[in-house]
Amino acid sequence: MRRFILGLDEGTTSLRSFLYDVDTHKIVDKEGRNFKQFYPKSGWVEQDAEEIFRKILQTSKIVLKRNNVSKEELLGIGITNQRETVVAWDRKTGKPICPAIVWQCRRTTNMIKSMPQVTKQKIKEKTGLIANPYFSASKMKWIMENVKEARTLAKKNELCFGTIDSFLAFRLCGNHVTDTTNASRTCLMNIQTLEWDDELLKIFKIPKNSLPKILPCDADFGVSKKLLGSHIVGMIGDQQSSMIGQGAIEIGNSKVTFGTGGFILTNINSLQSVPNLLTTVARTLGGKTEYAIEGSIYSACSALNWLGKMKMFDDVSETSKMASSLKDNEGVYFVPAFTGLGAPYWKDDVRAEIVGLTFDTTPKQIVRACLESMAYNTKAIVDEMKLSGQRLRKISVDGGASKNDFLLQFLADMLDHEVVKSVESEATVMGAIYVAMLSLGLVDKKQIKELTQSNKIFAPKMTDGERKRLYDGWKRAVKLLKGEENGRGN
Repeated sequence: MRRFILGLDEGTTSLRSFLYDVDTHKIVDKEGRNFKQFYPKSGWVEQDAEEIFRKILQTSKIVLKRNNVSKEELLGIGITNQRETVVAWDRKTGKPICPAIVWQCRRTTNMIKSMPQVTKQKIKEKTGLIANPYFSASKMKWIMENVKEARTLAKKNELCFGTIDSFLAFRLCGNHVTDTTNASRTCLMNIQTLEWDDELLKIFKIPKNSLPKILPCDADFGVSKKLLGSHIVGMIGDQQSSMIGQGAIEIGNSKVTFGTGGFILTNINSLQSVPNLLTTVARTLGGKTEYAIEGSIYSACSALNWLGKMKMFDDVSETSKMASSLKDNEGVYFVPAFTGLGAPYWKDDVRAEIVGLTFDTTPKQIVRACLESMAYNTKAIVDEMKLSGQRLRKISVDGGASKNDFLLQFLADMLDHEVVKSVESEATVMGAIYVAMLSLGLVDKKQIKELTQSNKIFAPKMTDGERKRLYDGWKRAVKLLKGEENGRGN
């Protein structure tokens, strides 16, 4: 009998359903869809959660039907998703009561700014996160304050809040559940107890009964009658999922993902706080919770896509050759702060800029500057990790931009460290699939490391002097953006 796992990958701008053959260890089919992004005001980003669910269900049914998968052949379902994005829905109907507020949205910037410093410190101590519009709690608070139906439903115990994983599980299985990795991104879960924290709920004025039950990543989240009666047996946030999908599951192993945003995570030995970076749950498997230090870049491939809209190139595959055709960036720096600057700067009230333009500047310089920005920002995050005493061993890279050899070589040069290109281009969904397989006892961690072994390595070639010269230019560009040079600001 054939044996399959259904992997659901719900990203920031697109979603895909994958059919994975357990015995051949291969993805045998996939189906994807884009979904709409809405920008009602400057810095605001919204989505239609109903559209997301409808397309997840549609693509799942297509791959199952196309491959004639029976109920007995589908062993389980694994889900990975964009984190922090908030959905509010009616417990009785399952219908969203307002647009989903996306992780990139900055509508709660002033709300966070007005918080007393002692409150911000408490949030950092309890959650490992910083007080920032990026995370879910302030988005939920905004909905409670601005959507009348949310308050009405809350009074009747009929309001549900959740990240996208929780909404999908509710619509597929009828259970209001989430996992520790997604819960750790809300600013409401105590990272030590792995439970919703009453003091944090009071700070953000979120009713506890509106939140999902927190479960391990490898729990049984429920049965989906809509998908052949199969059980959801794996659930994990996308960045933590790609760590598993790349086999980066040992202390000191780091992974970099360049997708819509950029995310750098390093496995740590014990729970600890790092200035300017985040501590997050890496995974809860087999009854054990492990942690990671994380730095988040708000705009990575999304900045590259914007250049495509500006007609800087016809196809993103051209960008590696465009950048490589130049000896260097010729003094052009692109700081892609379209929705603010993430780690380690945390400036939400700034916007993107390109500096160093001359009459000789062409799209090639700007494209190169965009690719370089991902490496510069990664270096800024890695430097913070090293300052806190972290020892980075293996650094692996996945995501859409990992196909760009110029970027990977430049990243190795900036970090002065070997960079390993992930063997699996679909590392994010593979993490969720592996979690489902671990849950079912179909694989162990040793086998995961063997399945994810890669020999594609980029070694640093740049001199220390050249690295310093280029990175100093980036630091100057960031200071200009923040108003710290040339008389702008303090």
